[in-house]
Amino acid sequence: MDLGGHTTQPMQGEFDIRNMNMKPGTTLKIKGRIADNTDGFTINLGQASDKLNLHFNPRFKESTIVCNSLDGSQWGQEKREDHPCFSPGSEVKFTVTFESDKFNVKLPDGHQMTFPNRLGNSHLNYLGVRGGFSVSSFKVE
Repeated sequence: MDLGGHTTQPMQGEFDIRNMNMKPGTTLKIKGRIADNTDGFTINLGQASDKLNLHFNPRFKESTIVCNSLDGSQWGQEKREDHPCFSPGSEVKFTVTFESDKFNVKLPDGHQMTFPNRLGNSHLNYLGVRGGFSVSSFKVE
């Protein structure tokens, strides 16, 4: 898989990418299918699975999107946005733009939300996907 290109086969279930090269001003474009029988999914960006600058978690039963940060074993304060634009069984595309002080997330319906870069890192090298989301393509540019 080429981080400058896109995947050719959908990636099922959980996966991690390390040694990614995401710097301020870059955008992660991600496309995939949400499973029919899932309660939600998670996209994590940061330094490692226990050092997350952005934990992005749409929760279907709660009709909300939860964002947070994780520093070791310490979670930050959740930021919730009641904008349920994801639904089980749908194909979606959305983007995450990394700025030095925040993340701008453009949701599938065009709505934008922001989350602060609480850990202050200027380079992200970890992407993790969890839950009911099968990635069909992603690109960092």
